[in-house]
Formats: sequence, C-alpha cells, structure tokens
Amino acid sequence: MLKEFKDFIAKGNVMDMAVGIIIGAAFTAIVKSMVDDLINPIIGLFMGGVDFTNKFIVLSGDDTYASLTEAREAGAAAFAYGAFLMAVINFLIIAFVVFMLVRFVNKAKDAASKQEEAAPAAAPAGPSELDVLLEIRDSLKAAS
Repeated sequence: MLKEFKDFIAKGNVMDMAVGIIIGAAFTAIVKSMVDDLINPIIGLFMGGVDFTNKFIVLSGDDTYASLTEAREAGAAAFAYGAFLMAVINFLIIAFVVFMLVRFVNKAKDAASKQEEAAPAAAPAGPSELDVLLEIRDSLKAAS
C-alpha cells in the first residue's frame, strides 16, 4: 500500500496539480492587489471618489453604519453589493488572464508541432544495421 501511495504521488499529474494550486494561490494575491490598488481607485474616481467595496445596504433599517465592516461587526444584516461586484470583477480579470495564458500556450504548442512536421526526417548518418549485416554476410561468403 505504501508503494502504491508513493507511485500515486510521484505521477506527473499529481505534481502538476500541486504546482498549479501553489501558482494559483500566488496569482490570486496578485489579482487581489491589482483590483484593490489599481481598479478600485479608477472606479471610485468615476463614481465621485466613493469606495466601491464599501457599498452596502443595511436590511434591518438601521442605516447608521459608516462602513460594511462596522455593520458586520455589529451583527447587522447587510446587503453588500459592492463586495459582490468586486468579486465578479476579480473573477472576470482572473478568467481573462487564464484565457490569455492558455491561448499563448496553445499557440506555442501549435508552432512547435508545425516545426516538427516541417522538419524533414534526417537521413541516417551511416549504413543501417541491415547494411552492415549484409556486408558481413558477403565478407564471410567471400572468405569461405
């Protein structure tokens, strides 16, 4: 059973998946920073300087909370549409970047396969094994 487990872990698919998860986690931090530090300020600029992630509606009727964090800490039921919209924007950015990466990799694979198809098969550098054996046979016949 231990050998089977080692074989399972050593397979390329498992290792590729682990690398993908680690890179995905790091990529998520980059996208979060991009949205929080670059896109939100631009959206806020067009909305008159309003912090878009802090847009919410308190459903209980008490509308005295200055921020979504304050409302959540107080236990108020808040409809956080700004946070949801930012999650949608995050998803769209991640999906677009992943699409571009997959597109690039597919183009690179296609170019590599076209190069392999276009390259003519190299002729053997010397005589083939059959040629050598026939020559030996002919030499042995001549010597006899």
